[in-house]
Amino acid sequence: MALKVFKKKEEKTLEPKLFGVLLSPCITEKSARMEQDNFYVFKVSKDSNKKQVKDAVQGQYNVEVDKVMIVNIPRKKKFEGRKISGFKSGYKKAIVRLKEGQKIELISK
Repeated sequence: MALKVFKKKEEKTLEPKLFGVLLSPCITEKSARMEQDNFYVFKVSKDSNKKQVKDAVQGQYNVEVDKVMIVNIPRKKKFEGRKISGFKSGYKKAIVRLKEGQKIELISK
């Protein structure tokens, strides 16, 4: 009877790909009002999910994220007179709520 030898598998530390998840912060009037309620809006890559967005915000801004909501903005038609001259590209945006007492300084004042 042969003795089976099992090799111990090396533990893989899987770091999620956080580079390129956050594309840019969305700075609009509505997002400026939302900052008062501790919500921040970011454009994110199309293939990112809530977990990746949460890890990217926590890693880049050193804050604690409470909740992440993701919205897909569809592409829109561009008109030139009565003709459709093309499309304005769609994107994905994430609305991030931080825990109480946390703050992100997006615009230097």
